[in-house]
Order: sequence, then C-alpha cells, then structure tokens
Amino acid sequence: MQRLADLPATFGILFRNALHWLVPGARSVLLFVGCISALMLLLAGTRLPYDAHRALGTGAGECTGSVDVLVLLGGSGMPSGAELRRLHHASEWAATMPLAQVWVVHPGDTSVIGAMERELRWRGVAKERIRRVNEGENTREQALAVQRLLAGEQPALGLVTAPENMYRSVQAFRRAGFVQVCGSAAWDHAMDHRFTYAHARIGGKAFVPDVSGSTGLRYTFWNYLKLEITCLREYVAIAYYRVNGWI
Repeated sequence: MQRLADLPATFGILFRNALHWLVPGARSVLLFVGCISALMLLLAGTRLPYDAHRALGTGAGECTGSVDVLVLLGGSGMPSGAELRRLHHASEWAATMPLAQVWVVHPGDTSVIGAMERELRWRGVAKERIRRVNEGENTREQALAVQRLLAGEQPALGLVTAPENMYRSVQAFRRAGFVQVCGSAAWDHAMDHRFTYAHARIGGKAFVPDVSGSTGLRYTFWNYLKLEITCLREYVAIAYYRVNGWI
C-alpha cells in the first residue's frame, strides 16, 4: 500500500524532470521557427525569391535549338494549373519542331495521361508524334524509364516541367546517362496591369487603409512568399537527390 501511495510523487518527479529537458528544447525550436519566419517575411519584400525561382528554372541550361524528343514530365492531376501550363508550353514548343517526338511521362491513373494526350492533340500535336510513358514515381524513376525505352540511343532530349523542378530534372536525366539534355520550363505569364481602383467610390470605409495603388503589398509580397516555400521545398529535394547520388 505504501508503494501505491508513493506513485503520485514518483510521477510528479518524472514530470518535472521531463519539463526540465523539454522546455528549453521547445523554447529553442520556437525561437528557430520564429527567426526563419521573420527572415521569410523580410525576403518576401525583396526580389530574391523571384531570382531564386528563376535560377531553378534556368540553372541547368536552357534549350536553344531543336531536339529529337520532347519529354513532358507530369505529376499533377488533370485538369490542373500546373499540368495545363506544361501542356500549353509543350504544344507551342512542339509546333516549332515538327519532326520531334513528344513523350508524355506521368505515373498513376491512366485516365490522367490520356487526358494529357488529348489536350496535346487538341492543341495541334499529331497523335503519331505522341508516346505515353505511364510510369515513374519520381524524377529519378522517370529518367530511368525513358532511358530503358530508348534502349541505348542518345537523342537530344528537351525536358518540359515546372520551373522549380527543372534544375533537378535536367541533372537527374544527365545522371541517368543522357548526354544531350536541356530544359524549357513552363513559366507563368504574369499580367501587365496595375489593378488600381477607387477605394472610396466603390464603398471603401474611411477608417480602412487605402491600398488601391499598392500592388506590391496586395499581390507581389504574397506571391514572393509562396515562391519562397516552393523554392525551399525544391532545395530539400535537390539535397535528397544529391545524397542518393541521383544528380
């Protein structure tokens, strides 16, 4: 009975000891997260996120001439903004190279890759030019799948994917053994418009700040903040590929 009576005190001691170790650690984690968040908010007010994103899209070398095989790397659903941008860019690029094959590489549900092929055909790419590659769970597997299907051939490859994925994609294909490989990223095309409005005329309250002329605060800051997350995620992926020897 005495031992049972001692249990609350024992648990209390263990709890206090745990707090003694956990509280300083939690404080350090919160301080680290707070510093990173503050840094990201500051950087979102500069053009550094834009430049970092641009570097990911062009850093591995952009295509400057024609290629033999245009490889469209998928990974999103259909329809989706990311996939439609890639398909739009691939179809426009394919129109300038009528002899190039167009390989659509996308894993998973075959209905998605089928929808991608239909979109390319609707945009003017002939059916006989298109080849489906319905495999490859990541960029490394996609590169190996294309290599296997080419059976030792070394055509000039042109990759189409999102800008943030382009550096890693080109390097992964080079690591898989391709000698002639370059990239053409599917960039967004931002609107050249000021988006100003008459705050008072459309019923804006007098006590609410008028930000009608500040597109930087309304749009650019938040867009750059999202770009920071996008680039940070890609830097982690690049580091993971390097550790594995895939790039």
